[in-house]
Amino acid sequence: MPAFDLVIRNGTIVDGTGNQKFLGDVAVKDGLIAAVGKFTGEGAEEIDAMGKIVTPGFVDIHTHYDGQATWDAEMAPSSWHGVTTVIMGNCGVGFAPAHPERHAWLIGLMEGVEDIPGTALAEGMTWDWETFPEYLDALEKMPRTVDIGTHVPHGAVRAYVLGDREKPGAVPTDEDIEEMGRIVEEGVRAGALGFSTSRTVIHKSVDGELVPGTTATAEELVSIGRAMARTGHGVFEMASDLNREWNEFEWMGRLSRETGLPVTFAALQSIAKELPLDEQIATMRAENDNGANIVAQIALRGNGIVMAWRGTVHPFRFRPSWIAIEDLPWEEQKAKLLDPAFKAKLLAESNDFSSAPKDIGGLVMAIAMGWTLQFEMDEDFDYEPPAEASVQARADAVGVSPQEYAYDMLCSEDGAGFIYLPILNYADGNLDFLEALQRSDDTVNSLSDGGAHCGTICDAASPTFMLQHWVRDRKRAAVRPNGKITLENAVKRQCNDTARLYGLEDRGIITPGYLADLNVIDLEHLRLGKPWLAFDLPAGGKRLLQKAEGYVATIKAGTVTFRNGEWTGATPGVLVRGPQAAELAEAAE
Repeated sequence: MPAFDLVIRNGTIVDGTGNQKFLGDVAVKDGLIAAVGKFTGEGAEEIDAMGKIVTPGFVDIHTHYDGQATWDAEMAPSSWHGVTTVIMGNCGVGFAPAHPERHAWLIGLMEGVEDIPGTALAEGMTWDWETFPEYLDALEKMPRTVDIGTHVPHGAVRAYVLGDREKPGAVPTDEDIEEMGRIVEEGVRAGALGFSTSRTVIHKSVDGELVPGTTATAEELVSIGRAMARTGHGVFEMASDLNREWNEFEWMGRLSRETGLPVTFAALQSIAKELPLDEQIATMRAENDNGANIVAQIALRGNGIVMAWRGTVHPFRFRPSWIAIEDLPWEEQKAKLLDPAFKAKLLAESNDFSSAPKDIGGLVMAIAMGWTLQFEMDEDFDYEPPAEASVQARADAVGVSPQEYAYDMLCSEDGAGFIYLPILNYADGNLDFLEALQRSDDTVNSLSDGGAHCGTICDAASPTFMLQHWVRDRKRAAVRPNGKITLENAVKRQCNDTARLYGLEDRGIITPGYLADLNVIDLEHLRLGKPWLAFDLPAGGKRLLQKAEGYVATIKAGTVTFRNGEWTGATPGVLVRGPQAAELAEAAE
């Protein structure tokens, strides 16, 4: 009788603590890590990890699988990139609590904010819940490849309490705020890992209305935080424009000091934020020096738009000729786009911005005419592209206009070409500013938006990008000789640090007694594939997907879920309810 269920042999173990990697074996028994190092005893199954790294499963704390998790067991694309735990319900959007008559409203909010097709959500979700605890019960019924945890979302809570009064600028009564607090407390006691809100003009419903949290007062937000604190745990998560007059860091610091709970926010270089990123971090640290616990969530690459003819946006979105064909079936659109006469007509036109949102004019201009900011997504695309790789530079090099070059790029591969526009985190044309932040204890790797922005972004591959680019391949750097980060630090940040922020003390480290959530990775051959548009969501909804080579195996709770990038069909993932303690076992002899 084998001593263990699974043994990973001869791997280079990067254990998630930040300590030096070492050669050894990992044994698994009953879903937990049973032994690490060198030991006797065989496994019922064994994986040879010679020349490979062995890491904990990645913990992604910023996803939007709130609808998809109710119908999809595979949980792609995050599960394709070594992720074994996702936390959703971020940015104040989600689907519980939900009065039956507000289902369409909540779908419209999610579609507008997170670019998830409303038709897919409407067809895919069964809505066999109303309260937040009932939503958790519904999530618990389906096994998955990954564990899932969630926040209580501000938008759904406000809509549930205010009903038809929930409009932009709505002012809740004291009784409303008290009821919102009660619902959040109930949700966290039932198993939510925290509460989330959004306060940015970029986040709007499909009808163009600001999300509910945008105009909430500091008093409303602090009151909800106090209600969550009555449970003794929970993370307060926020996306915000960080307008100076709002004094966001003042109330975040006050809330954290008063409740003892962590507050976390999206820290980005952004044209929508009055505070430069350096000032965001400095202001956060001033509050933390005064006893607060505020954590900045950082992205590892430029948060950008992947533009395509069949995507959500592209540079010709506002040309009259495109507007005339945008509702045609794709084959008819493609025939027009590949017609030289149609191309000449469209390129001769001016943009018609009459239908474009007025409060994000800078973004609209970057999409339509920002040729120096846009980059061709060719094979082996570098997500830290230099200026000479821009559409403008490449067009100049071959002697054509940038708009013609961009048009031809989108028409390549039978109309399936892509253009990358990094709208956030790329103001300097490089990622140097992120190097120091990845060595800071008050920041955490995040903002992958897995499951969201289906027609514009595919950053669920962030853990793979972290290893491929930041650890192994990065060449561009002005701050240090190579500007890379260590493998040990990268793994710690994507496993241990993310897990600890949310009280998940049972994962993120390879040591006996912890969950056997593991990756076996061929780091030398790790490689992101080229994105593609799939139409595989319910009702034929579209989404950008991206796979990777180099994942030899992903293991969730001791069960192999992926081998060489292919799903085994196993679904050991569960709903995580509240903080989790490690089951510290004695190492096997």
